[in-house]
Amino acid sequence: MMQAIDTLPETGDMMTHLIRGRRSIYADAYTGEEIPAALLEEILINATWAPTHKMTEPWRFVVMMGAQRAAFGSYLEAWYRDYYQQRMSAEAFAEKQHYLLQYPLKAACMIGIVLVKSEQASLPEWEEIAAIASAVQNMALSCTSRGIGSYWDSGAASVAYVASQGLAANEQSLGIFFMGYPDVSHTVPRKKRTPAEQKITWLT
Repeated sequence: MMQAIDTLPETGDMMTHLIRGRRSIYADAYTGEEIPAALLEEILINATWAPTHKMTEPWRFVVMMGAQRAAFGSYLEAWYRDYYQQRMSAEAFAEKQHYLLQYPLKAACMIGIVLVKSEQASLPEWEEIAAIASAVQNMALSCTSRGIGSYWDSGAASVAYVASQGLAANEQSLGIFFMGYPDVSHTVPRKKRTPAEQKITWLT
């Protein structure tokens, strides 16, 4: 009988605890506390140790801090303005505008995720995207191990904002990885996972 995948094991295996304990924690649940520069650099270096077919290392990271947070808040508000204005009362819309403007401000930093497309025609793009996802998972697990909240926002506004920072012809934005120390007053939900036995086939 396999152990339920949404529970933590009673063993002392630190990696298992990190993998199962990782959660997406959104930017409005951060405290605004800065991440020490050396620690931020360590997390980014860990990202570059992800598996990559033929060592193409198809990633580039854009670290956005300080005034970039307010700039992204303004970008979010402008991006969704027409959408929400047509669907909300004036009072609700004003609240939504305020929320969007304030949303990124508590993040310690935002990491733009950029795919650098390989010139090797024989290399499938999905493998390069898989490498990027592995790099982001390395960052997420590194954050979890240091008590830092994180999540990968692949929404249209985040993708477009990173693209607006200037990309080469062979580059593609894949969104923003948010990082910040979580406010302990916010509860992070434990979402139930499908039992592993429903997703695994054994061939013997």
